[in-house]
Amino acid sequence: MAGFFADYGLFLLKTLTIVVAIVAIIVAAAAAQKKASHEGLEVENLNKKYRHLADALRSAVASKEERKKAAKERKKEEKAENKSPSGKPRSFVIDFKGDLKASAVASLREEVSAILDVATPADEVIVRLENHGGIVHEHGLAASQLARIRDRGIPLVVCVDKVAASGGYLMACVASKILAAPFAILGSVGVLAQIPNFNRMLDSHGVDFEQITAGKYKRTVTMFGKNTDEDRAKLKDELEDVHRLFKDAIVKYRPALDLEKIATGEHWYGTRALELGLADEIRTSDELLGGKVADRDLYLVRYKVKQPLQKRLLQNVETAIERADAARWRHWFESRLPR
Repeated sequence: MAGFFADYGLFLLKTLTIVVAIVAIIVAAAAAQKKASHEGLEVENLNKKYRHLADALRSAVASKEERKKAAKERKKEEKAENKSPSGKPRSFVIDFKGDLKASAVASLREEVSAILDVATPADEVIVRLENHGGIVHEHGLAASQLARIRDRGIPLVVCVDKVAASGGYLMACVASKILAAPFAILGSVGVLAQIPNFNRMLDSHGVDFEQITAGKYKRTVTMFGKNTDEDRAKLKDELEDVHRLFKDAIVKYRPALDLEKIATGEHWYGTRALELGLADEIRTSDELLGGKVADRDLYLVRYKVKQPLQKRLLQNVETAIERADAARWRHWFESRLPR
């Protein structure tokens, strides 16, 4: 009997642990959902941000007299700013961190729309772009959002601190000016399709694959059926057509580029990209903004999109997969660095 109660108590303890864990997950999910429910435009004055950073350092290293004098001057400056606009030209800063589906385009379109309502040709838009590329039509839409800025005659600067490859470069090439860090990756002007085929495995296990289509080219290369040379040729034609559209976009915005040299699917680091004309200047986004803070008003513009919990969880899974893919890219690049 004692053994029974001991086993029963252990069972209850396990059950209670599972219930508590489930409740904790539900509470955390509800909190995440509540936190994610915020949606809207956020604007941060980068001039004030940089000033506060400098003040924090100054307060740590300056003397009491110097701190007191600086605080008095800062208070006077802020009072003047609050009374009337500075009259300086404005730079609107957008961050775009890409993934395979260019999911940040949902925020980008709102950020661009907001900026276009207030910006003039005397202002400028600076995009800090980090994008490995991905699905064609998604990145094409992202590039179209940036084209809206160019079409309004507003200077557009794209800063590539890390990577703008493939669909990322499709976005970057729209800019009036492209800045790249010395070891940023640019280029990869090409199109890729990778499809595994399980036909032989299915056939060896006696599994038939049936596919019914209406339209000769509704489906060509498939994962489970037997692919023919005609199927492969058709897919190759489709990829070549997308590649031509990619090159046409580059010619439109950067007509001086030699397509024979750069449209090979290769990538180049910042200094080499500059030599080929893929970039216009070697400079990081920090250098750019730091050099403008005295003469322009800098505003970081962010739009947060409300997302349901289910979508957030799925995006976490996708992000994990993409990070693994990015790690594979990084390993591939680093393995080619000189030792």
